[in-house]
Amino acid sequence: MHDIFLHKPILENETVLLRTIERDDWKHLLPFSLNEPEIWKYGLVTAAGEENLRNYVNAAVKNMEEKKEYPFIVFDKRSKKYAGSTRFYDIQAAYGSTQLGFTWYGEEFQRTGLNRQCKLLLLSYVFEVWGLERCEFRADRNNLKSVNAMKAIGCVEEGILRSHMPLVNGGRRDSMVLSILKQEWLNGGKERLLQKIR
Repeated sequence: MHDIFLHKPILENETVLLRTIERDDWKHLLPFSLNEPEIWKYGLVTAAGEENLRNYVNAAVKNMEEKKEYPFIVFDKRSKKYAGSTRFYDIQAAYGSTQLGFTWYGEEFQRTGLNRQCKLLLLSYVFEVWGLERCEFRADRNNLKSVNAMKAIGCVEEGILRSHMPLVNGGRRDSMVLSILKQEWLNGGKERLLQKIR
């Protein structure tokens, strides 16, 4: 297992570019923050409003500097626009696992195939470059759009963490845990996702 934090990943294909987020990137994401606050309805943290967005990006960069996470900004090459953000977090190299989440896209990029392109790059990196054994995903069990998107890329539902996290707007959420394992990815999972993209 090589040092995961030695090189910052830059992931790209003909459709999308994912690069690690920088402090100034809040400017690229501000239109979503100001005009589409519902993006973070199910989030554990919100980036709605300029101050929240700056805090969101600064916290992500700090976590990367502390070798806890790899947060990415997503650039859609087709429209030549920034589309949103995603990240690897809870990276446990010693246990061969990571979580993939904090994923959001502006409305015009949802249901365009962009998410599948991003997941193809991210999961290929997890299993084929890092060589990890497990990639975990979590979502508010009420966020059916997110849960269905995860299942559509091959995630297997594992269970529910009850009253797991506090919600931004009060109350607590039940978190659904899903995952993809290395052998599932290499033994047909990647090919099935490629077929959906095609």
